[in-house]
Amino acid sequence: MNHYETVFILTPVLSDAQMKEAVEKFKAVLAENNATVVNEENWGLRKLAYPIQHKSTGFYTLIEFDAEPSVVKKLEIAFRRDEKVIRFLIFHLDKYAAEYAAKRRSLKGAKANVNNEETKEVKEN
Repeated sequence: MNHYETVFILTPVLSDAQMKEAVEKFKAVLAENNATVVNEENWGLRKLAYPIQHKSTGFYTLIEFDAEPSVVKKLEIAFRRDEKVIRFLIFHLDKYAAEYAAKRRSLKGAKANVNNEETKEVKEN
């Protein structure tokens, strides 16, 4: 199994529910093909570097997954068939990129734990 990462941009005219539904659809494509989702990050609505299809913003989502190389082609087809997707990029992570991604996830998790503890302290006081 190889480690992959995909970033895709969804059209900004979607509601939150539609956006989450589209993300779940792509995660389902991965699950159907025995891929393991390692990490998912919703980066929210961001400004595009240049207009795409007359749109200047889009919903960014990152998904890291472990899968066989054949799964990438199926995911790519799913992205191309969905009109909600403005752009997508799927890339294979080498061992250094995979280590960096794991380190980034652990730091993100540590920050989340610190924020949760601070919130609990404020609520208790």
